Amino acid sequence: MKKLLFIFILLPFLGLGQQLLYKSIIHDNLQRDYIIHVPSSYDINTPVPLVFCLHGYGGDSFSMSYTNFNFVSDTAGFIVVYPQGTLLQGTTHWNVGGWTLGSTVDDVGFISSLIDSVSSDYNIDEERVYSTGMSNGGYMSFLLACSLSNKIAAIASVTGSMTPQTYNACNPEHPMPILQIHGTNDQVVPYIGDPTWTESINDVLQYWVGYNNCSSLPVITSIDDINIFDGSTVERHIFMDGLNGVTTEHLKVYGGGHDWFGAWGNMDIHSSAEIWRFFSRYDINGLIGTETNVEDKKLDDNILLSITDILGRETKHQKIKLLFYHYHDGTVEKKIMLD
Repeated sequence: MKKLLFIFILLPFLGLGQQLLYKSIIHDNLQRDYIIHVPSSYDINTPVPLVFCLHGYGGDSFSMSYTNFNFVSDTAGFIVVYPQGTLLQGTTHWNVGGWTLGSTVDDVGFISSLIDSVSSDYNIDEERVYSTGMSNGGYMSFLLACSLSNKIAAIASVTGSMTPQTYNACNPEHPMPILQIHGTNDQVVPYIGDPTWTESINDVLQYWVGYNNCSSLPVITSIDDINIFDGSTVERHIFMDGLNGVTTEHLKVYGGGHDWFGAWGNMDIHSSAEIWRFFSRYDINGLIGTETNVEDKKLDDNILLSITDILGRETKHQKIKLLFYHYHDGTVEKKIMLD
């Protein structure tokens, strides 16, 4: 049984000829480990975007296979890196303040050094470096937006927020595209916040709406409730017209818990696909080209590359089963065929 479980966990990290490497750097006299996924389309002569995907408190880089970010990477052609946090009283963490007060590790410096190291090994478009993460990894992504904005183009948080320490000391250098994905019933990182250790999601959004000089009222659209059995629904909130064309966005999951949506919990969205769709519109200077409305994007016009199941295994069309349809532009559509 243990052997079978190991195989199932491993499968989402395996690709079809792509490169997956376990590497490390030395930062502040500590060995810092990370996993890097390089898509088979990588060409040394062509600069590619770089995405950091950060695990949650008590998690690890290997466990981030549940995000299926490797498959989005393969279709969109960016490199994805899964860094490993260090131990705080025996638990892996990112030093973001709040409940991690007492940590002395320099995680901002680590990510900065890791950007430099990966950029020396691969042809990275240094204007297109992004960070996302689950829970504590989302908090860390917000910290990078505040403290490493000279290297970070945009961030997305899934079930994370900002600690009071990050919020009060935030000092970004450029308008920062922000995507916040959060469930209203999150019992780990409460949506309404807790003044002793975490800001409310509304306060976080309002901070970035103000900093980015976005419109104060969002454009709100409902996401199709394609899975009526998951006990939750999603709204997309877009605060538009920010400086340099950036937006501050929120996928509000009504009834959603502490989940990487699309892997667990709500199945109307797939967090990784939504995140890349958001990132792909921006570089460190702001909006790239003409903005498109992601809600109206027609996946039917794209070229279908593959179909995978929830474990990341390639499959064919099947009825009454959640499947992920991967398209050539990096988007991923989730479907349950009923007939």
